[in-house]
Amino acid sequence: MEVKATAKDTGMPAGKMRPLADMVRGKRVDDALNLLRYAPSPKARLIAKVVRSAVANAENNFQMDPADLIVVKINVDVARSVRRFRARSRGRASPIHKNSSHITVIVAEQEG
Repeated sequence: MEVKATAKDTGMPAGKMRPLADMVRGKRVDDALNLLRYAPSPKARLIAKVVRSAVANAENNFQMDPADLIVVKINVDVARSVRRFRARSRGRASPIHKNSSHITVIVAEQEG
């Protein structure tokens, strides 16, 4: 059985989150959390939070053992971007796009 957890509108760009997601995809949950703990990026803390949430959902809602869980899927999708403008010379303006992302983690029990 697959259990899901989602974090929406994280405030981090999807392109910068995807390499961290690729790093933990297919790993056991303990290994994934250890990799994220020592990753030199503050974005790793956010992905680890979603992985821990999926593990808690599996443990509390479906009575699964956290030691047997693996990260089956992890998706980082593009969310809305906030648009701002920065003043420039001669009365002009330059656009600023603050990108955001949605993180979805699916964990399941290891078979075998």
